[in-house]
Amino acid sequence: MNLPYVVAALYKFADFPDYKEFQPKLLDFCKAHNVMGTLLIAEEGINGTIAGSREGIDAALKFIRSHPSFTDIEHKESFASKPPFLRMKVKLKTEIVTMGVPGVTPRKSVGTYVTPKEWNDLLKQDDVVVIDTRNDYEYEIGTFKGAINPNTEVFRDFPKYMEENWSPEKHKRVVTFCTGGIRCERATALLNDMGYDEVYHLKGGILKYLEEIPQEESLWDGECFVFDNRVSVTHGVKEGNYDQCYGCRYPVSAEQKQHPHYKVGVHCHRCYDKRSAEQHRIAETRHRQVEIAKQKGIKHLGR
Repeated sequence: MNLPYVVAALYKFADFPDYKEFQPKLLDFCKAHNVMGTLLIAEEGINGTIAGSREGIDAALKFIRSHPSFTDIEHKESFASKPPFLRMKVKLKTEIVTMGVPGVTPRKSVGTYVTPKEWNDLLKQDDVVVIDTRNDYEYEIGTFKGAINPNTEVFRDFPKYMEENWSPEKHKRVVTFCTGGIRCERATALLNDMGYDEVYHLKGGILKYLEEIPQEESLWDGECFVFDNRVSVTHGVKEGNYDQCYGCRYPVSAEQKQHPHYKVGVHCHRCYDKRSAEQHRIAETRHRQVEIAKQKGIKHLGR
């Protein structure tokens, strides 16, 4: 089945001194071609996901590659049945993925890239420590067999986790992975700086692995969380089976929807006790407005 929306995930660490001047040009170009999504740009590069028609995405990628810093930027491609994004944003940042450790960048030092076809053999070796560099809610719905959960809520927690739980003197070979490759690439720069002998990361991330490796050969277990309205994807980078809680933006399974603290458009079991009564009231009001808009056949973009 041909799905109407093309989704392109991309990133590249590169010298990008004119990123502030490029921001309005990139935003206007994407809007003019009905491309939606979020791109983060900083002096160290670009990162994000965009979606649109085949023609729109091809044009946006060509425009990005027209910049001297990104002529060879790679992207991961998948498809969606509904618009994955409702707006287009190009945000100025100090880091294109926030780890919060000054001076640690893949532009200076990076681990060994491992292709999806090489990945299974590496994971099966006995002397490697395999660490999922994503957040706890991402790990919860799917990960590689045997991978370790760092129990981080945000990527900024990863450096502290490594300092408190692992040692370059005892653990010589560390393998990392993430959704599209950017977090694990930055993580390998950190691990090199910490003195680990051999550091590896999955080139193209989980998305590239799910795209290239047949399900019958795969070591992936579950679904992969994605930061758009699809919520999750499965083997073949096909749309997954999770919904998203409006309150905390975490994935929610069909089983979790049966929890007494789940209320569609308002909260789930994770955030029910973490949000105020006023926040719940605002969410309920918004959800009613969205449902009314649907019935009338008009768009409701929220705040």
